[in-house]
Amino acid sequence: MGLAPMDGITDEPFRLMIAKYGKPDVITTEFVSAEGICHGATKPLSALIYNEIERPILAQVFGSDPQSFYKSAFVFCELGFDGIDINMGCPAKNITAKGSGASLIQTPELAKKITRETMRGVSDWAKGKKIKDSGLPDTIIDYLNLHRPKMVKRKVLPVSIKTRIGYNRDCAEEWVKHLLESKPANISIHGRTLKQMYTGKADWNAIGHAAEVARGTETTILGNGDIESIEDGLAKVKEYGVDGFLIGRAAFGNPWIFQVKGPEIMLRDRIKAAIKHSELYEEIFGNKHFVHMRKHLAWYLKGFPGAGEIRKKLMQTSSAQEVKEVLQYAHESDKGT
Repeated sequence: MGLAPMDGITDEPFRLMIAKYGKPDVITTEFVSAEGICHGATKPLSALIYNEIERPILAQVFGSDPQSFYKSAFVFCELGFDGIDINMGCPAKNITAKGSGASLIQTPELAKKITRETMRGVSDWAKGKKIKDSGLPDTIIDYLNLHRPKMVKRKVLPVSIKTRIGYNRDCAEEWVKHLLESKPANISIHGRTLKQMYTGKADWNAIGHAAEVARGTETTILGNGDIESIEDGLAKVKEYGVDGFLIGRAAFGNPWIFQVKGPEIMLRDRIKAAIKHSELYEEIFGNKHFVHMRKHLAWYLKGFPGAGEIRKKLMQTSSAQEVKEVLQYAHESDKGT
């Protein structure tokens, strides 16, 4: 069971909360652009900050230029990740318009080349090729020299793929057959097409058919879409023959979701978690962009008398201290329950 990567959601503070309260079997970062890395952009690399307690952790990357994937593989290896996940499922227009994300479903030969080039980069790094010889810009090399963990063992990292069942129709079986030619370690499949975005129901029958195609290969299949609990995920594993599952939106404001038959979560637990999350966010990113933390606060605080008013106040907060002050009322209302 794993945490699905979600742009704008699965940053380090969020992942730390998941690791602290639930600890899934695998965690994946937000995605970064392969082309952006190769153009020397270092600011987006903040998405690759991680803590040891998150392991095993995968770096997710998107793009459409195979050579950029080759070069960026060196970055993920140097930063000590446990694997690399290629995004072939994002439906956002600004991503698909450039031939990246889910649009790669329409260009299977390019998708396979991207996967192979990523693997080639991983292999060359594992064999000892230096980053100065990788073709990466000096700004990226300087960044790696500053942020590289002290002990990084050169080894071949597994390369996986996160995708969807199709572009504007279900073509999961045909699509997965193409992807299997490159022998990725894993393929995670969201049960919606690009056209559906996140509407409608995830098609688990399509995921199951894709899993059948992969059976007997060395590639595992994880299903993703509309899973509400660990029990729900395990039931889908049994019914559809997948090797595991990823949980995405059901983890919003609910880092306990990865606990198997955990204790009942009370309002006081949500309050403590919301405060802890805001403290982590401020510690890692400062409060300059605290506005991005507010959506998480809204997810934590719901389903109790006065929740709407509390959320309105939280939407005005700009620091962890302000969050504490707002939640004091909610904490008082929960005493004795």
